Amino acid sequence: MNPITTTMKLNHLSFPSNDLAASTRFFEERLGCTSTSYPGFNILKRPGFDIVLEQAQGFQVDWPHNFHIGFELPTVEDVRSLYERFKADGIEIQVELVRSPRGTRFFCIAPGGLLVEINTRADAPEAVRATMT
Repeated sequence: MNPITTTMKLNHLSFPSNDLAASTRFFEERLGCTSTSYPGFNILKRPGFDIVLEQAQGFQVDWPHNFHIGFELPTVEDVRSLYERFKADGIEIQVELVRSPRGTRFFCIAPGGLLVEINTRADAPEAVRATMT
């Protein structure tokens, strides 16, 4: 590592979407993002970084099977509550609520096809929690 890269932080993630409006609503309504709309793309704000969603033009977005983005919640109950809300609201669940060696999590499909993980490390072994920031 050099002096320049030690100060580097995550600025944004950028994803194409087959349905920009539906993808944006998911991130706003389900994940608490705020957004600003521009022609062909939207910027969604999260504490510490942005998400740029762009309308796919001229191609169909087809995400690789295991590519995903993850959001962490403080407790298992938070994850369980969001899981139940997503299921009740008809959000497509890809992987049901499970406890793994890295904590409790589930995966859902956001409109536009992006796989989203919702997790907590609150119930992961201390050795695992200590390795993650």
